[in-house]
Amino acid sequence: MSHHFVKYTNVHYRYEDGTEALKGVDFKVTHGERVALLGLNGSGKSTLLLLTDALLFPSEGEVNVGDVPVTKKTAETIRRSVGFVFQDPDDMLFMPSIYDDVAFGPRNMNLPEQEVERRVNKSLQEVGLKGMEEKSAYQLSGGQRRSAAIACVLSMEPDILLLDEPSANLDARARRSLIELLKGFKHTIILATHDLEMAEELCERTVILSEGVVAFDGNTSQIFSDPEILKNVGLL
Repeated sequence: MSHHFVKYTNVHYRYEDGTEALKGVDFKVTHGERVALLGLNGSGKSTLLLLTDALLFPSEGEVNVGDVPVTKKTAETIRRSVGFVFQDPDDMLFMPSIYDDVAFGPRNMNLPEQEVERRVNKSLQEVGLKGMEEKSAYQLSGGQRRSAAIACVLSMEPDILLLDEPSANLDARARRSLIELLKGFKHTIILATHDLEMAEELCERTVILSEGVVAFDGNTSQIFSDPEILKNVGLL
């Protein structure tokens, strides 16, 4: 399986109540890119991430991770290469200890316990939580819980990292730590955010969704040098 790109081809998605969240999205993310997804609430950002991680499936069109289409049959394969950090870290932290939370994914992959331990220790070191293995999520600060959720994903050693509003509810110090952590991720990042400053600092490319379609796709610095682009989609 090749993980060198994520490609969205005429992607539509309708929820059961008939709401059309995506109305023909087309773009491609190459391996190693850091791409910000911007847009108002309801623009389709989170839906697109869910489709990328095989948590939803297109009503029409196709999502490909490398040469593999995202379908119910390929979902397990897709999730081995795509890691999704949810907006609320508490959705990902439910075990008695942070160690067990981070070990949950590798253990589900039936890896040897020695390999599980290596991945957990490495991931906790990367997010700055080494030494907190035995703590539970409720003993951590908001920023630490966010870091623990990211460690849960890093322990799966994904090629593609999806993040939904990762800086939400973080103080300035935790937000800065998060940005520096993400700068160190060497593979692909797709970041859905309202945090324009984070998008500008972290992502060289930005895709703006508006009412379920791509309204802009280009260099991030171009957006911030032309405020009319953001005004036209209600972000300024």
